[in-house]
Amino acid sequence: MGESLLSLIAVLISIFLAMNIGASNSAAEMAAAYGAGVRTKRQAVILIAIFALLGAVIKGDEVIKTLGKGLIPEEIFIQSFATVFIILLVTTIFILFANILRTPIATTHAIVCSLIGVGLYYGQLNGAKVRYIIIWWVATPLISFILNYLVGKYLYFRILDFLTRLGSEDKIRKVLGILITVSGCYMAFSAGTNNAANAVGPIVGANIVSPFTGAIIAGMGMSIGALLFGGRILDAVGKGITDIGIVRAIFVETIGATLILVASIFGIPVSLNETVTSGIIALSCASSGFRKTARNEHVIRIAFFWLFAPFLAVGISYLLTKWIM
Repeated sequence: MGESLLSLIAVLISIFLAMNIGASNSAAEMAAAYGAGVRTKRQAVILIAIFALLGAVIKGDEVIKTLGKGLIPEEIFIQSFATVFIILLVTTIFILFANILRTPIATTHAIVCSLIGVGLYYGQLNGAKVRYIIIWWVATPLISFILNYLVGKYLYFRILDFLTRLGSEDKIRKVLGILITVSGCYMAFSAGTNNAANAVGPIVGANIVSPFTGAIIAGMGMSIGALLFGGRILDAVGKGITDIGIVRAIFVETIGATLILVASIFGIPVSLNETVTSGIIALSCASSGFRKTARNEHVIRIAFFWLFAPFLAVGISYLLTKWIM
């Protein structure tokens, strides 16, 4: 099989990944606005598509460089082209796994840990960079949890009291509608800056495309995924997300989007799902207590897969590389 054909296949797989990421991200980005009736499904997916593309193109290249060249030498991708397919395959498996289980597994962890598995096999892993990324992986959901807990515990009812003084119910609803739409667009933009790398990092590392071209490819793929499949995700989880309330959802999205955007500026791949879910769990702790939340079967399952999935990705990637190479 010619090198140009292999490159084309790798790009097509990356586009497929980007489409799946764009669709799955729709839940975190606009389900609250859709579930509350603030935006129609059509409006929601169009806004997601636009802002995800903008985020990828404007600031997506930093994280793409990290995944394409920062963890393992790009020579590995160029000399051993099969590693591109191994990493893309493992990431695809994890996306499908997450969709089947309806569990917010971090695709960012899947691709980073796949790279770690390859790097361990070749003995050329940038350990310092990996440790730095892991610190961010711990810090982002932890900060999200702390900030959202404080909002839920000490500010939420004061904010509600403030809103009741704004005037009529229609005016309050209009203000909240604008804010939840803005926070959703902000989240989609931030997701584009960070999650684009999950789809195109390997093909950038193999010098098939440049970081900027990769950002465009990923952004377009995420946009198409949101437009084609995001509506189904919105239908599935819109009601579930708005159970936390539109005011709380605004804070979850704004805090999460800010953390993700800051990580993108530093070129660090972090998990959108973990950051947002940690915020929602924090709100549950604030309203229902830590003990009741810790016993929730969904929280237990999510925590298990967050801890288990990275090690599984490293192992699968390492074994596939050893087997194929």
